[in-house]
Amino acid sequence: MPRLFVRRPSSRLAEGELTHLDRVPVDAALALAQWRAYVEVFASRGWEVIEIDPADDQPDGVFVEDAVVMFDRLAVLCRAGAVSRRGETESVRAAVAASGIEIAEIDAPGTLDGGDVLKVGRTVYVGASSRTNAAGIAQLRELLAPRGWEVREIPVTKVLHLKSGVTALPDGTVVGFEPLIDDASLFPVFAGVPEEHGTAVVVLDDETVLMSADAPATAAEHRSRGLEVVTVDVSEFEKLEGCVTCLSVRVRD
Repeated sequence: MPRLFVRRPSSRLAEGELTHLDRVPVDAALALAQWRAYVEVFASRGWEVIEIDPADDQPDGVFVEDAVVMFDRLAVLCRAGAVSRRGETESVRAAVAASGIEIAEIDAPGTLDGGDVLKVGRTVYVGASSRTNAAGIAQLRELLAPRGWEVREIPVTKVLHLKSGVTALPDGTVVGFEPLIDDASLFPVFAGVPEEHGTAVVVLDDETVLMSADAPATAAEHRSRGLEVVTVDVSEFEKLEGCVTCLSVRVRD
C-alpha cells in the first residue's frame, strides 16, 4: 500500500516565507479545508495517510515535501535553505523513523529543499535555487550514485523551487509553464503547459494525476493524452508559492 506523509497547516500559515510573490491575505480556515480535501483524494484511493506531528510554530510546516525526499526505500532528510524552516526537521525525522524507513541526511554547509528535486526514472533533476546550494547537490549525488541514481543540476532563478516550474507525467514527460523555466532544453522530453498553476502534477498511478483546479486548460491537455485528471483547490497554498506536490511526501512500496 502506498503511504503519504502530510502535516496539517499551521494557524500561522500566512506568515510563511515568500521569494518571488507579493504577500496577499491567506485564509487559514479555508487552507485547512483545502488541505483536508487534498488528503482525502489519496485516502479515497487506498493510500495510507501518516500525519506528522503538528508544528504550529512553523508557518511553512505544511509543505512537508521540502523536508524529506524518498529514493526507493531511502529517505533523504533535507537541510532547509531558509533558516526559518529548519525547526521543521525533528518532527519529520521522527515520523519517518517510526515508519521503519532508512534515513540519510544533508549536512551543513549543504542546503537542499525537496521542492527542488524531480525524479524521472532513475534520473534526479535538482534545482540550483535560492534554497538549494552546490554543497547540498554534491552530497545528494554522493548518497545516490551507489544506488543507481543519476543527479543532474538544473538552474532555477525564476521560481522558488524546480518543481514550481516543472514536474513530470507518468510516462516521464517533463511538463511546465515555459516563462517560469530557465532552460527547458535540459529535459530530454518536455511539453509546455498553458497556465502557471498547471506546472505541478502529482502522479497517483500510471494513468492518473492530481493537479490544481486553477488550470483547466492544462487539465484538458492532460486528459487528451489519455490521463485521468483529479483536481483540487489549493489557492491558499499557491499564494505562498506552494502547489500540489509540496503538501505531501509519497512513499511507493
